[in-house]
Amino acid sequence: MDERIQYAFEHTEILRRPEQLISTFGSSVIHYYVLTEPVYSEFTKNDLETVVREGKVSWFQPKLLTPNYMFRIEGFSREAKNAFEDLASQYPDLAGILYKFKVNKELDEMNFVSSPWLTVAENINKEIDKKRDSLCAIIKGVAGLWDVSLSKFILDMMVRSVYLAQIPDFKKKGFVGINQIGQAIIAKDRYGIPLTAREEIEKLFKLVEKGESKPIKLKEELDNWGVFEQYQDRFFGLFRRR
Repeated sequence: MDERIQYAFEHTEILRRPEQLISTFGSSVIHYYVLTEPVYSEFTKNDLETVVREGKVSWFQPKLLTPNYMFRIEGFSREAKNAFEDLASQYPDLAGILYKFKVNKELDEMNFVSSPWLTVAENINKEIDKKRDSLCAIIKGVAGLWDVSLSKFILDMMVRSVYLAQIPDFKKKGFVGINQIGQAIIAKDRYGIPLTAREEIEKLFKLVEKGESKPIKLKEELDNWGVFEQYQDRFFGLFRRR
């Protein structure tokens, strides 16, 4: 890791975590505040001013998948795909969680507040309590690398959500089980297809039939799970109805 990024990770503090974790079966939007000293404070030794950056992070519904699914997804390097293929050969049923998220830059605000960061954090905390907003976070970041500090929060949020929300929720729904050494493994039907894949494919078929999704998205999902041949007659039947 780059030394500056490592420094930012080590000196970032998550002062307040959202009360809720990332939703398993829907989208989540988290309101964040990143507090840093001004970049120029190292020259003025002025600790009575705080930079407050405010914005939102949107998470899409997390996807449950297998190593085999992962290496079919475009965008990975050859080395990464080799690693997934190796993982798939050794642990074909290992359950993984894929997150898609975006930082809403258009909602970002930056303000300079004439108070030390600790006072500012306490005031923001009180405002959040008043609003009873369970999806807010306060982060003490590093000047000049505030977005790295935000990324540490994002990673923290995803890891905590996997173990405390996603895996338990998917287990409750019957999509995953736990093996003898505590690993989460994908539950499959009698044909060897993950139950979560069947459900996702059925949802996509309905959306395409209603005209609310494009067939190419359904085709990609079928290919990623390696089941297009099982569904090809039904897939081509979508076009015969039009």
